[in-house]
Amino acid sequence: MALPQDPPSAQGSPAEALPLRHSDDQRVHRYTSTFADVMEMRAPSHVVGDYLDHHDGWFRRCAAPMTVQPLGPNGYALTLGRFGNFGFEVEPTIGLELLPQSEGVYRILTAALSNPDASLQEIYDVEFNAALQLEEGLGDPLTQVRWDLDLCVWIRLPAVIGLLPDKLVQSSGDHLLRQIVRQISRKLTWKVQEDFHATHQLPCPPRRRAPF
Repeated sequence: MALPQDPPSAQGSPAEALPLRHSDDQRVHRYTSTFADVMEMRAPSHVVGDYLDHHDGWFRRCAAPMTVQPLGPNGYALTLGRFGNFGFEVEPTIGLELLPQSEGVYRILTAALSNPDASLQEIYDVEFNAALQLEEGLGDPLTQVRWDLDLCVWIRLPAVIGLLPDKLVQSSGDHLLRQIVRQISRKLTWKVQEDFHATHQLPCPPRRRAPF
């Protein structure tokens, strides 16, 4: 069961609140995680690049079953699912912008949601910074897509959790975030690889174990 947040009066007016990353509230904890992987695509880099450029097709297919809503010409609002620890649960929705490639590098950054829920903005804040780089492989047509992600999450925890040792709260949150990143990023990486080869009628390479 989710623990209730502190009363709004104790948090201040949502309209006046700064993003949690700038808050000096002691209840706000910052958690970080990284992810790295390599996707092997059995096609020249220009073919892989053309596929990635048309993200309006593959992003929705590969993000499922997560909920995806369009957010401008290059953005999406992505609902990650329900996660929690110590009985405190949150179902985060983040905005992502898929920037056009620059010299073979694609970047995915945090984007502002079009209709953010002010009450949820008082609970969590997310900074998403990812890069996909295309590298030509040797031999048969092969492109390696190197995928790196740096993720920071700020969460305002209920005051009752502050009764627990700070090291425990921090380590448990870091562990949970690593699990979320591992689960979502691995699945998304595999599904993009499989979707590319399926749409181009190519045999898909076996899945690789992601290095962390």
